[in-house]
Amino acid sequence: MSSDLEWLLLRGNSSFLVKRVPEGPIFSKEPGNLINIHSQKFSGLANAKTIDVRPSANGIAITHRKKSASSRSVRSAYASTIIGSRTGPRRALGIAAQAAKRGYRPDLRAATLARVSALVAAQKEPKAAPPKKLRGKKAKVTV
Repeated sequence: MSSDLEWLLLRGNSSFLVKRVPEGPIFSKEPGNLINIHSQKFSGLANAKTIDVRPSANGIAITHRKKSASSRSVRSAYASTIIGSRTGPRRALGIAAQAAKRGYRPDLRAATLARVSALVAAQKEPKAAPPKKLRGKKAKVTV
């Protein structure tokens, strides 16, 4: 089935749609949708070539569909790369650029990098809060 026909079937009703505001934007929670906007360009279900970025136990997993995979194969059709939790955005930039250089959806390069950078920042442990400084009468008494 062509991706255009799949989009025509999916665009009106999908279990991944998120409609919060009646006149507002329509979001999507489907796997492979990097920007979470319900559109044909970013749809993870309607496009044959998608890039999926998800947090995993070891860090962040970037998954894409292999070009040589048949339409019937499921698990063996996907290739996955894991970015460690302690690596920075430069490693993510290398992996996002690698897919774009091979001609695999170069339009998703910026979206992939943004999603990976956001997940790396979210997985970092927060800094400890600084000690509270005393103010007013309490500060004068202890001095």
